[in-house]
Amino acid sequence: MSWSETPMTRLPPIPPTELTEAQRPLFDAMTAGVAAKYQNFTTVREDGALLGPWNAWLHDPAIGTAYWSFTQALTVAKRIPDHARQVAILVVGAHFGAAYEIYAHGAVAASAHGMSARRIATLAAGERPEDLDDDEAIAHDVAKALLRGGVLADPLYARALARFGQAGANELIYLVGHYCFVSMTLNGFAIPVP
Repeated sequence: MSWSETPMTRLPPIPPTELTEAQRPLFDAMTAGVAAKYQNFTTVREDGALLGPWNAWLHDPAIGTAYWSFTQALTVAKRIPDHARQVAILVVGAHFGAAYEIYAHGAVAASAHGMSARRIATLAAGERPEDLDDDEAIAHDVAKALLRGGVLADPLYARALARFGQAGANELIYLVGHYCFVSMTLNGFAIPVP
C-alpha cells in the first residue's frame, strides 16, 4: 500500500461480544439513541457493531461519552427547524468531504423532510441551492461563514438572532462546530460509507 492510500479499517467496528466493561455503557446508550433517531441509513453492521462516528467514539469511551452527551444535548435542544439543521449539517459535511456525514444526513433530509436529490447533491457539492426557505438560507449562510473562519459577521449573526432567537442562534453555531468535529472523526479515521 502506498502512503496516499487509506487503510481499509483504522478503527475496526467492535461487535457487542467484544466490548470491554468501559465500552458497554456507551455502546448501549449510543445503540439505543441511534436506533431511536436514525432508520434511514445504515448505522450498525450485521453483527451489531456500530458504524460511523459512533464506532470511533466507542474506541475511546471516556472521550466518546463526552461527545455522545453533547450529541444528545443537541438532539434534545431542537430550537431551529430540523430541515434547517440538515442543511447546516450537509454544508459542514461538504466542506470537509466527510462522505459518511453526507450519506447519513442526505438520507435524513430526503426521507424525513422530502429534500430532493438535486438539492442534496447541490449541498454535497458545496453549492447553495436556489430554493432554500428563510430558515434553510440562514442556516446555510451561517454555516458557510463559520467554515471560512474568523468572526461571524454582525449582519449574518443578527439575521440568525432575528429568525431563531438567542437560543436558536446558539444552537446553530454549536451545531456547526459539532459537525466539524464529527467530520474530523470520520475523515481522520477514514470511516467509509457502508
